[in-house]
Amino acid sequence: MPMPGIPQPALLPISPTLRLRAYDGHDTFALPWYQDEETLWLVDGTRTPYTLENVHAMYRYLQARGELYIIEGKDTPLSDFYPIGDVTFWQDDLPIVIGEKTWRNKGVGKQVLCALIDRARALSFPYLKVSDIYDYNLASQKLFKSVGFRVDGKTEKGHSYRLSL
Repeated sequence: MPMPGIPQPALLPISPTLRLRAYDGHDTFALPWYQDEETLWLVDGTRTPYTLENVHAMYRYLQARGELYIIEGKDTPLSDFYPIGDVTFWQDDLPIVIGEKTWRNKGVGKQVLCALIDRARALSFPYLKVSDIYDYNLASQKLFKSVGFRVDGKTEKGHSYRLSL
């Protein structure tokens, strides 16, 4: 469910090989991401694998709060797009997961985040927040700080971050 009164675009192009596609209810492709212990540790602070029902429930939860997108990439400009991660855009949180490990540490997260910051500015949002980045998730801390987010408060396992727009 998009944010009330704000139509969610079906596609948000980012680059010739990267885009965000609005979640359409199909999500079985994401199960391997949420069964990977490393990914789960960074995302949830646990190593307990999701079931397919957990994936469905998570996506329903995220979709009820904001614009849920599947991050899609393609290896060359002529190949087809395929799912590589997910992100949810709403003012009070921006959970982002690059599920396909071969796409990590290649600037995808930063490109996605910058596109969503641009969207927030176009919608006249005064700020964006990230509710919790764990202290041991240094890559996420570095990502959000690199685009201007600042520590906003202490959480149980880390810190929240805020970007004034």
